[in-house]
Amino acid sequence: MENYTTYKPEWAPSDAGKEFACQVMSGIDEVGHPSEPGPARFVRKQYTVDDYVEGVLRGDRMMLAKAITLIESNAPKHFALGQEILQRLLPHTGNSVRVGITGVPGAGKSTFIEALGNYLCNLGKKVAVLAVDPSSSVSKGSILGDKTRMETLSKRSDAFIRPSPSGGTLGGVNRKSRETMLLCEAAGFDTILVETVGVGQSETAVRSMVDFFLVVVLTGAGDDLQGIKKGVIETADAILVNKADGANKQKALVTRSEYEQVLHYLRPVVEGWAPKAYTCSALNGEGIAEIWDVVMTFMDIMEKRGSLQSRRQQQTLDWVWQMTEEQLRSEILNNPAVIARTAEVREEIVHNRLSATQAAQALLDTIRVEVRKS
Repeated sequence: MENYTTYKPEWAPSDAGKEFACQVMSGIDEVGHPSEPGPARFVRKQYTVDDYVEGVLRGDRMMLAKAITLIESNAPKHFALGQEILQRLLPHTGNSVRVGITGVPGAGKSTFIEALGNYLCNLGKKVAVLAVDPSSSVSKGSILGDKTRMETLSKRSDAFIRPSPSGGTLGGVNRKSRETMLLCEAAGFDTILVETVGVGQSETAVRSMVDFFLVVVLTGAGDDLQGIKKGVIETADAILVNKADGANKQKALVTRSEYEQVLHYLRPVVEGWAPKAYTCSALNGEGIAEIWDVVMTFMDIMEKRGSLQSRRQQQTLDWVWQMTEEQLRSEILNNPAVIARTAEVREEIVHNRLSATQAAQALLDTIRVEVRKS
């Protein structure tokens, strides 16, 4: 430690003595070779595309995490590298069972996923959990605390938990979750569990990226059929009434019966599959094996009908169009002429010189002009 010097920062009180504990340690001006004598030098290794690809394919969890970080990064310098890695790994993807799990906050999704994940690991499966945390609309930050909620599963060598911020995206599904899922498949994980925020109607977005869509509900929370108004129940491949234990077990059975009646009148999302309601207790493990059998039965039917592959292909095409729309929107909103016209329109709206419809038409006219120029 004698090789380093410390000094008080500029913002320290001028009359502060030794009682002012905050000190700044001087840094290293030049980074030399680690073998050179002197203070320890920390050199961050630069990985190549081959390093990432080989690391992911051999199941190296550290390299998988670093590759996912690249994919999730919004920095332009990381985009090309991340896409090249993904392109190299694409032939090794698509060999997993993809299950989306959603439900209202407090339904016990994380507890259920941990119980299911441990059950699958005991069967010899390799499980990846993509848990999407809600992002604050104020600070834009996320707690990313799913690893703390899945304490036992996170310690297993055959499980990989990756919390990601929703970033305010539709359905609480991180914009890069699809690509993260592909990386996990390339790393050898045969079961992908996607946990979504569970905040309302937009949760149906997860439907477009998984094979099986499970909605977790609970009883004793008021109108148990309220979920049908959100459009989520209509897209479910199965409904799971959680916390069916103790004094709540009988209520859970009643809730299951109510959902069964509702599902009877809804049109199935997948041809040849009739969604049903089930109960489980993630706390004591009851019903976990049964719901996984349901998932496997569903996958078997899909494969026999030849619709699994076509469904995934359609999901990919839908994803392409979604990203295209996002890119076009970004380019339009960042166009200098559109930005200038937006400021003018805003001023006219504030002073009641334009209606909302006229304002929208004015912006569209500007966009059309810019499109013709390009």
